[in-house]
Formats: sequence, structure tokens, C-alpha cells
Amino acid sequence: MPENPLGYEKIPTLLRRFAVPSITAMLVGSLYNIVDQIFIGQGVGYLGNAATNVSYPLSTICLAISLLIGVGSSSRFSLCLGRKETDQAAKIAGNGIILMGIVGVLYAIVGELFLLPLLRVFGATPDILPYAREYAGITLLGMPFLIVTNGLSNLIRADGSPKYSMLCMVAGAIANTILDPIFIFLFQWGVFGAALATVLGQILSFFLAIRYLRRFRTIRLEGRHFRLDLRDELRTCAMGISNCVNQVGITFVQIVLNNSLTYYGAQSVYGTDIPLAACGIVMKTNAILISIIVGISQGSQPIIGFNYGARQYRRVRDTFLLAIKLNLAISAVGFVLFQFFPQYIILLYGTGDALYFEFAIRFMRVFLFMVLLNGVQMLSSNFFTAIGKALKGLLLSLTRQVFFLIPLALILPLWLGISGIMLAGPIADFAAFLLSAFLVYRELKRQKGLSPAQP
Repeated sequence: MPENPLGYEKIPTLLRRFAVPSITAMLVGSLYNIVDQIFIGQGVGYLGNAATNVSYPLSTICLAISLLIGVGSSSRFSLCLGRKETDQAAKIAGNGIILMGIVGVLYAIVGELFLLPLLRVFGATPDILPYAREYAGITLLGMPFLIVTNGLSNLIRADGSPKYSMLCMVAGAIANTILDPIFIFLFQWGVFGAALATVLGQILSFFLAIRYLRRFRTIRLEGRHFRLDLRDELRTCAMGISNCVNQVGITFVQIVLNNSLTYYGAQSVYGTDIPLAACGIVMKTNAILISIIVGISQGSQPIIGFNYGARQYRRVRDTFLLAIKLNLAISAVGFVLFQFFPQYIILLYGTGDALYFEFAIRFMRVFLFMVLLNGVQMLSSNFFTAIGKALKGLLLSLTRQVFFLIPLALILPLWLGISGIMLAGPIADFAAFLLSAFLVYRELKRQKGLSPAQP
């Protein structure tokens, strides 16, 4: 019997143990931006909401960096544990943590230096720019803490402590939720207060994550493990590139959508600012559903990686298929909410005129129409990364965002105007689903022909 429970416990039990804390952590992480947007919408108005939408690409780039290093490190970490290479696993963890800190600081510096041109590229209009500059200028200071926390939480989860990984994220989000109304309404600090509350919550999460360095279960971290090895870091980044590219794709999608909505909105009755504000609400609401799917994906990653390394291919297949079933059930709930109750969701983010609600409801229903299927692409991409096939994981990460959504969002509006931007979402989701299903089917069929490890 394998020593690690990942190799012998029942798959539903393992997935529940790893996925539930991961889902909670991802939900809490997505709430950072959503809570800010809700309180800003109530305290500042829809221009404040539009400002957080314009600033959002800075957060998605930050998440892309943390996934590049964090998922890459944890994927290699799990594979090494499955092969019983504990010292190599410790080296991977130490190198990854050092790289997270260095890249996080560099990202904050570059972001502050080029903040204004970046916000203009992200679609800020003259009315929105002052709010966006104030909000983003503060939140950038918390990005190094966020990168280390998110990246390290992947390693903590792979080490067998998903609940502690969840605690790191939950504590910061609770602090942010408490401080937001105090800073915005009591102190009257507006978007500055929301940004400050976010950064303070991220710092709290960071210190909780760092405390785990002495508490690893499967490895013992020593000073020699924290020496930066660039060749080893390249291997780590190669494993995390698919998750990273998916987030970078989301960033480019956000930039294209913001600028397209501004351009075509000016040619419609909605103007430039209403489409920007509505898009921010729709994207961040969808981020809640995506965070659940990503949580399932991250929860399955250590199980898939360990068992693939241990050549227990039946357990690999069973874990992935169970994750897909859970994704479909949760996405079905999201579909019902987005199609039949959008007005109640939008009301959470503050008030606006009739045109604002008309556009926001329509955008949510059309853009998220294929939400039932879009989680399959994310789970499939992470599946290939977990089994060490980073190139296929990268390909699937690029499909929805880069290969389909961005071209469609640029081409369809030429004939359909602002409606073409909305239709780009469901068409891209369906195309990405078909490709993902095809590649995963071939891989699962291949694994059935492999010789499993002897008991």
C-alpha cells in the first residue's frame, strides 16, 4: 500500500478534502475585487465600478505570475513526491518561493512607473481615469504579497494541508470585507479606502502563508533549498505556463473588451461608460463561478500528479472524470442564475439609470450563455499540466481566450456592433469545449493502454 494517502484513499474523499478548501480559497480571492466593487458601487457610483474594471487587468496579470510559479512548482512537487524524490521536491519548493518574491517586487515597481499609460491601454476614459489611478496606485503595492501568498498556497495544498491554504486566503478576505465599509463610508476615503483595505488584507494573508515554511509535512526545507537555480526555474515555469497563459489571455480579453465596448458604445445609445461598468460587473460575477471551477481543478491537481507519477492511471482518470461531473453541476446553477435572475445580481453592485440596467442584464445573459461548458477547458488544461504535458496544457489555455474570443470580439462587431462583442463569449466557449473534449478523450484512451504500477 502506498505511504501517501493520495495513492490509496477513495477518490471522492480525496477530492473533497483537497477541493473544498481550494474552492473556498479561490472564492475568497475573487471576493477581494468583488467586495471592493460592491462597496465602491454603493459609495461612489458606477464610475467607481468602471474604474475597478479598468484596473482589473493588473490583478489578472498578478494572478498569472503567481500561477506560473505556484502551479508550476506544485505540479513538479507532486510528481516528485509520487516518485519518492523528497529532496528534489524541497529544492523545487524553495526555488519557487524565492522566485515569487523577486518577480512580485519587480512587477509592483514596473506597474507604478507605467501606471497611467497602462490604464489608458486598459480602456480608461477621461472621466474614469482619476478613480482608476487612485485605486490601482494603491493596490499595486500589495501585489508582491499577493503573488507570494497565491503561489505558496499551491505548494501548501500539494503538501497535504489544503485547510491551511484556505485559511491564508480567508483571513485576508475577512479583513478586507471588514475594513472596506469602515474606510469607504465611515472615513469617507472612497476608492482609496477600498484599495487600502485590499492591501492590508493581502499583507495579513502573506504572513500566514510564510508561517507555513517551517510546517511542511512531506519535506524539510533547509537554507540550501532557497538558492536560485535559473535552469530549475525554467522547468518550473514550463509546467505552470498553461495556467499563466490562461490568465494572460483573460487580461488581453479584458483589454480588448474594454476598448471595443468604449468604441462601439460611443456609437450606441449606451455611451462609453455604461458598457465599461456593466462589463466589469459581468466579468467579476463570472469570476465567482470560475473560482469554484479553478478550485476543483487545483484540488484535483495533487491527486492526478501523484498518481500519474506513481503509474496508477485508473485513479488519474477517475479523478479527472469526477472533477468534470462536479464542474457541470455547479455550472448548471450558474447558468440558471445568469439567465433568469441577472437583475438581482446587478443590483448588488449599486444603482444606475434604465439604460445601465438594460445593457448590463443583456450583456450577462448573452455573454455567459455557454457558461455550462466553459469549465471543461480549464479542467482539461490543468489535467495536462498535472501529468507533465505542459505543451498540451498551454494549447488548451490559449484556445478560449486567444484563439477564439479575442478574434471574435474584434471581427463580429464590424457587422453586429456592440451585440457582436456579447456573442463572441458563447461562441468561443463552445469552440474551446469541443477541442478540449477531443484532446482529453485521446489522452484517457492512451492511458488505458499503459501498464500500471505493480501493487
